[in-house]
Amino acid sequence: MTSQETWQSPIAPGLSWYQATVGERPAYPALDGSRTCDVAIVGGGYTGLQAAYNLAKSGVSVVLIEACRFGDGASGRNGGQLGTGQRWWPEELEEKIGYERSKALFDLAEAAKRHLIDFAREHQIEIDYVPGQLNVAHKASYKRDYYENAEIAALRYGYPHLSFMDEEETQERLGSKRFHCGVRDVGTGHIHPLKLLVGLARVAANAGAEIFEMTKATAIRQSGGRVTIETERGTITAERALIACNGHIGDLEPVTASHVMPIRSFIGATAPLDGHPDVLPGGEAVADSRFVVRYFRKFGDGRLLFGGREAYTSDNPRDISQHIRRQIAEIYPELKDIEITHAWGGSVGITLPRQPFVREVMPGVISIGGYSGHGVMLSNYCGKLYAETVLGKSRDLDLFTSLDIPAFPGGARMRAPLLFLALSWFALRDKF
Repeated sequence: MTSQETWQSPIAPGLSWYQATVGERPAYPALDGSRTCDVAIVGGGYTGLQAAYNLAKSGVSVVLIEACRFGDGASGRNGGQLGTGQRWWPEELEEKIGYERSKALFDLAEAAKRHLIDFAREHQIEIDYVPGQLNVAHKASYKRDYYENAEIAALRYGYPHLSFMDEEETQERLGSKRFHCGVRDVGTGHIHPLKLLVGLARVAANAGAEIFEMTKATAIRQSGGRVTIETERGTITAERALIACNGHIGDLEPVTASHVMPIRSFIGATAPLDGHPDVLPGGEAVADSRFVVRYFRKFGDGRLLFGGREAYTSDNPRDISQHIRRQIAEIYPELKDIEITHAWGGSVGITLPRQPFVREVMPGVISIGGYSGHGVMLSNYCGKLYAETVLGKSRDLDLFTSLDIPAFPGGARMRAPLLFLALSWFALRDKF
């Protein structure tokens, strides 16, 4: 097999800095014939592998297939930020679903954060965790919202780790004059996502899960109380199944495909910023207030990892570096000529309300995805909660199942063009 340094994912453009620095990235075999098991899992990202591990360690027979290599999807190529809570601010979610459910989802997210850190520590997975995240406003008119967010988090949600940053503090912590205010979160942080994914695959295999790479599911059916998953390398027959394909669902399962839409996101890694000590001197990650979020952090050997584009589309730009460098220069003009050593992209699974999609799409088959950019933390925990549901240990996954996640309008033909128009409009709105 091609070495990890030169392996090009067939489902995502560019060679990532994560891939170049992950260390050993074992290859796993492809499926070599038909299998029968208790639970079949389609998708080898955080969700699927966490489910496989937690089921296998409890004695459940598990077969998991991944269409490409573990880490080729969003789990191994993302921005690496954990975040806090759900994709919405808790007070926003509270307006929609009420305080009790909003608080329960916030607490679940905190449990997810603890689970990720504890899991890595327990299994000796070096994820290069760095504490701190700055959420910053690109418009001065957002000041009141940001001030109230920190206050509400402490008083109503029992989260004392947020503090409001005025313009001076924001600009000092970022080393940029581009933003007007922000919130500093010392209760979260950022990681090397591919190191976590590679470690998770190892742990799942060691627990007894049968995991296979380069094995694409071509069809999934349910009949007579059994689920069958067809591949070109054999058929998997199981009592139940988990679909964990997220933005790579394709046409495998129509209900998931109508609710979870893939969009492209892109990241560039600069050369180490040895001559720029003022850029993110505290080491925190940053996410801004644009609908089309820009996210960045100084990481590893001091290089800047910067993600975002002017508009999200389902295509790939000819030169990712060019797009990324232009956006870096808007925030850090002194870096307009910085070398970009790695540039890559991947598909993010989103839903209309930017909340996870969790649903039984056919008897015995649950689909989980659509984390909408908040998946590093939530996807790992959702995989664990799925396993607990199967084992009868917990019903916490019902908190997501009960969310109202509508399908994208327009059906199979029109949903992609309509999403393109909507996201382009939001990107335009961000500028004014």
